[in-house]
Amino acid sequence: MENYTYNSFTLQLEGLNVSKDSTYAVFIFLLFSYVLIMVTNVGIAVLIFIDKNLHQPMYLLFCNLPLSDILGNSIFFPRLLIDMLRPPSERLISYYECVVQAFTTHMFGTTSHTVLMVMAFDRYVAICNPLRYAAIMTNKMVIKLTVSAWGVAFVLVGILLGLTIRLNRCRTVIRSPYCNNAALFKLSCESALINDVYGITFTVVLFTASIGSMVLTYTKITAVCLTSKNKSLNSKALKTCSTHLVVYLIMVFNGITIITLYRFPQYSDYRKLCSILFHIIPCSLNPIVYGVQSKEIRKFLSKLFVSPKVLPLL
Repeated sequence: MENYTYNSFTLQLEGLNVSKDSTYAVFIFLLFSYVLIMVTNVGIAVLIFIDKNLHQPMYLLFCNLPLSDILGNSIFFPRLLIDMLRPPSERLISYYECVVQAFTTHMFGTTSHTVLMVMAFDRYVAICNPLRYAAIMTNKMVIKLTVSAWGVAFVLVGILLGLTIRLNRCRTVIRSPYCNNAALFKLSCESALINDVYGITFTVVLFTASIGSMVLTYTKITAVCLTSKNKSLNSKALKTCSTHLVVYLIMVFNGITIITLYRFPQYSDYRKLCSILFHIIPCSLNPIVYGVQSKEIRKFLSKLFVSPKVLPLL
């Protein structure tokens, strides 16, 4: 029979369950992934900040992506790594810390969509209205798009967790490697119907808006490229849009996989693995993919790392 503890402010995280033989191997892999994510994302954000040649709408909007990745992983990974080295009975977390972790995790997931949506708008204007690009994509517009991307995510996630916080808790075990909304409202013995309805609505609206905007944007971009005889424009569109599309598809595939596995409790271990990979794969690839494709970023890095020629002594 389950032992109930009402509204306890100390929770127990299930953590990542791995065998003793593979604990250190998994720990090293996750630690390496965390360092890679933080170094590459912080590096790309700093690079865009210090290089004036990258102070363009496309890069300024993209800068929100590494910032989102840093936010999502700076709280998620350290806790996961520490808990791996603790026995299950000592994986304790305060309720408020758990709520903060859930908030940052969902903000990371939501802003990944909203930021890529505003980036798609930037690409649409650049390719479909190149002559009006400078007039439309002003600094003011970039600020508006950035605030919209973060503001929409903040409101949606705030309501999501607000509905969960109102519930009384009668359990203390978080059945997940980390804190998230679903794990938090499952601590309650009250009806979570409103949470389920809002959670499903939130997911459907976010994915519909995200996928819909991508389909619409890329349909118009494709139409412009097919009717244009400008090879330079088509080549530029292919490079920038393929990068954006690859990043988006990786993120969507990971997200849909996790949502699908939530409907099959028997595959909970696979869901937990996918939820961790959702943090690792897109966050590791985003700066690398954009860095490789961007001529401006490659140019800056070549100046930074290629040693200058030694001047002859007079």
